[in-house]
Amino acid sequence: MDGTVLIADDDRTIRTVLTQALTRAGCRVHATGSLAQLLRWVEEGRGDLVITDVMMPDGNGIDMIPAIRKARPDLPVIVISAQNTIVTAIRATEAAAFDYLPKPFDLPDLMTRAGQALSRVRRSEPAAAASAPAPAAAPESGADPALPLIGHAPAMQNLFRMVARVLNADLPVMIAGEAGVGKTVVARSFHDLSDRREAGFVVLTSADLSEETIHSAAERAQGGTLLIEDPAGFDTAAQARLIGMIEAWEVGPGRNLMPRLVSTTGPDPQADVASGRLRADLYYRLAGVTVTVPPLRARVDDIPPLARHLLARAAAQGLPQRSLSEGATALIRAYPFPGNVRELENLMRRLALTAAAAEITEAEAAAALAESSPIVPPAPAAAPAARPAGNTG
Repeated sequence: MDGTVLIADDDRTIRTVLTQALTRAGCRVHATGSLAQLLRWVEEGRGDLVITDVMMPDGNGIDMIPAIRKARPDLPVIVISAQNTIVTAIRATEAAAFDYLPKPFDLPDLMTRAGQALSRVRRSEPAAAASAPAPAAAPESGADPALPLIGHAPAMQNLFRMVARVLNADLPVMIAGEAGVGKTVVARSFHDLSDRREAGFVVLTSADLSEETIHSAAERAQGGTLLIEDPAGFDTAAQARLIGMIEAWEVGPGRNLMPRLVSTTGPDPQADVASGRLRADLYYRLAGVTVTVPPLRARVDDIPPLARHLLARAAAQGLPQRSLSEGATALIRAYPFPGNVRELENLMRRLALTAAAAEITEAEAAAALAESSPIVPPAPAAAPAARPAGNTG
């Protein structure tokens, strides 16, 4: 690896670790705890790569990217941040950062990405979207969704990156995942963080799928987003009406007002097609891009910060202010949460209401988990046998 790397982070330990690793790899490194100093280096023509934190004492690293790009349009920027939210990932992408990594980052992964950025500099490739007009900026905070979209786990960071890449594209998006993972929140993020956010966000469910209802939803969603929840649960007539509506949009005079189509499905929508629950022609119209929301058991390190976030929000909504003891945190982290984030939210609200003191104890968490009864899909029926099969739960 060869090149000069400029590092801006107010954490001296991170500056030291990155400086040592990049120097061992053959790079020259300049490190600072100030965005102002970083910008001076850039304007002086120093550096082949910038690695910057977001929240700095003298500003925001993402907000600094336009100034960096104005001075050096082809200088790649890697953003690292402890703010592990979808909004941070989207803002970094819209600012045309080369990449975004959450803290605590995996050092080999960061080194790989730094090497890729420096290789691009050596090939003299232009920075992404360097001459393109800037997209509408995502709001700082986004909506206040029913479930929080935060997470450091690689599966969630991959989700954030995918959402950021296709946020303002016109492709339909299918969001797959288990019940309770937050698919509707992801759908809402596609709307609230996009350039369609001033128009309507309309939800179409299987509760009422008359032709009048479908056309009314389509009209209210013009220029905005139409969320189709579990299209495999629609009857065949409703699926046919939905296909007809989409076809009319695609060839009709109102194409410019066609809403962004976002749908939510179970974890394996192709299985719904194979079983005949979901028409193949509807599936292909809705699955322009498919993103998968991981279950909570696939990102256990996210459980403690999620739990704290949910307790804080419960307090903001009028429930008592609570915190988790070390023992309660360990117990909750080890629980598999078959009901995913929705189950965790219900658990936190119950504990906020019933805990005897400001700090939730391990015993209180254990009792609440014992009472938890998430709705989980029934086990597949056992094949016929000489004796009855046991219940697998």
